[in-house]
Amino acid sequence: MDSYSAKSKSYSQELSKINKKYNTISLLRLLSVVLFLGSLYYYIKNSEIIFIVSAVFFFAGFIILMRIHSKLLFEKKINSALVEINENEISYLEKNAIPFENGQEFNDFHHPYAYDLDIFGEHSLFQNLNRTATFIGKKKLANQLLTLSSNEEIIRNQSAVKELSEKLDWRQNFLALAKISQDSKTSYDTLLKWSTFNSKPLSKTAVLISYISPILFFSTLIAYFLTSNSHFLSLSTYLFVFNMAYLGRFLKRIQIEIANSSDIDKIIKQYGLLMQQIEEESFKSEKLLALQAKLKYKKENANVHLKQLASLFSNMDSIGNLVTAIVFNGTFLFNLHVLKSLIQWKIAHAKALEEWLDVIGEFEMLNSLANFAYNNTDFVYPTLNTEFKINFSDLSHPLLNANTRVGNEVAFHPQSFMILTGSNMSGKSTFLRSLGINMVLSGIGSVVCANEANVHPLPVLVSMRLSDSLSDSESYFFAEIKRLKQIMDELEGNAAFVLLDEILRGTNSDDKRNGTIEVVKKVIAHKAIGAIATHDIEVCLTTNEYPDTLTNKCFEVEIVNDDLHFDYKLRDGICKNKSATFLMKKMGVI
Repeated sequence: MDSYSAKSKSYSQELSKINKKYNTISLLRLLSVVLFLGSLYYYIKNSEIIFIVSAVFFFAGFIILMRIHSKLLFEKKINSALVEINENEISYLEKNAIPFENGQEFNDFHHPYAYDLDIFGEHSLFQNLNRTATFIGKKKLANQLLTLSSNEEIIRNQSAVKELSEKLDWRQNFLALAKISQDSKTSYDTLLKWSTFNSKPLSKTAVLISYISPILFFSTLIAYFLTSNSHFLSLSTYLFVFNMAYLGRFLKRIQIEIANSSDIDKIIKQYGLLMQQIEEESFKSEKLLALQAKLKYKKENANVHLKQLASLFSNMDSIGNLVTAIVFNGTFLFNLHVLKSLIQWKIAHAKALEEWLDVIGEFEMLNSLANFAYNNTDFVYPTLNTEFKINFSDLSHPLLNANTRVGNEVAFHPQSFMILTGSNMSGKSTFLRSLGINMVLSGIGSVVCANEANVHPLPVLVSMRLSDSLSDSESYFFAEIKRLKQIMDELEGNAAFVLLDEILRGTNSDDKRNGTIEVVKKVIAHKAIGAIATHDIEVCLTTNEYPDTLTNKCFEVEIVNDDLHFDYKLRDGICKNKSATFLMKKMGVI
């Protein structure tokens, strides 16, 4: 947290200096306009050459001040974003708030674990990890959390995350650039839609006319000024009208090309700056170098191509200004030339564009994991194996308070499946979620909340928290049966990590007990690794039939000074103590 506080203070001081310069330049810019207009007035009044010279001088000064003003405005935005980034981290680490998007739109109730493990939504894993500011970055992070990577890709991710976790300044500058881009799903979709829209090149005749007609116009205009022959002026007028009429043939195509692309040139420019940030950085890990290499296209960096595209869209915006459109197009068919260049750019670069944007998304996803590692220096990168062994030392839930969370030793071998018992509030569900979340993190290349971890990454299948689906006219019980069917189908021919919490709650005790035992038997028959939490002691007796596969673990509760005491420590065996009767008596229920 000290590093964030120091950076917040430093960037705030820098922002204060920039604001002073910005205000000074704004005042000088206004003064230059006043002096320019004053010089023109006195020149018109007195016709003295000194006033026209001073007018030119002040106009040139205004142009220079405009450039300085634009540069300072950019620096102001960047430093404001950097202050916000560090203040957000401080607020987050102090547990005051989680000032990051929660990814609720990515929640999938049919996914094997997204809803059960709180991957998305308020106080979710996504919200705690998320340090993205572009739509593609957010989407990449969401997809990563829902997908198990191969062991090779996990190792590549781990190496990339390790490297980026040490590049705090670079990560924050990248995020600041992304923040000021004001990117959105709409702008991203608009750009991709434009790139995939089939635009035919202009015909050779159209290209020829786009050059010949303006040349003829300027030739006749120059001829008129040289000869004062009115025939040349008439001819220039006809050519001006012809140019406008000819452009009218292409207005529909122009409108199609720039449809819904308001301010898209600014977004494209920011994409280019993000790519430039990647291109100019020195990386060592295999994945980061591979991503960086994707931004090299036709011997040029991607940001150069993006700047060209941003410039073309910016130029095309001139068609919306009536005066500019008439003057520019009547003289040299400006927007027709821009249309031709846009189509040529699309043909040459469209296939690469989506890949370039994906690179930005990948870096934002990896930066989020790197920030998570940076904020949790006591977490570890799991060692991977292919022997179906899963061990965690001091395992806990990564989103719990570091000062109060309780770690546990967990090993899924030689026995591969755990039957977990314990009274209400003893920590069973939190423990199952700790297992699930850390298996998900292991499968994407992130650090995990443990002192040591040796993991065979597996698909995670969970039935913990279902709800009635009124829209589907589906009861809780039926939803649970469907989830169990989904788990069994996934286990056909595929090893997986399975977590079950008090299944079959919607039926009577005998039915629930017998059903649970049969589910356990079928799950272990499919070689699944994992755990099931239950209150039914008879389910625990199944370990007698399968001692090499099943093991009993429990969380106990003690009554200390006439109060319940939970230590949240995992123990061997079956839970013996009960808390429900004691608690109801204590609260006067019975």
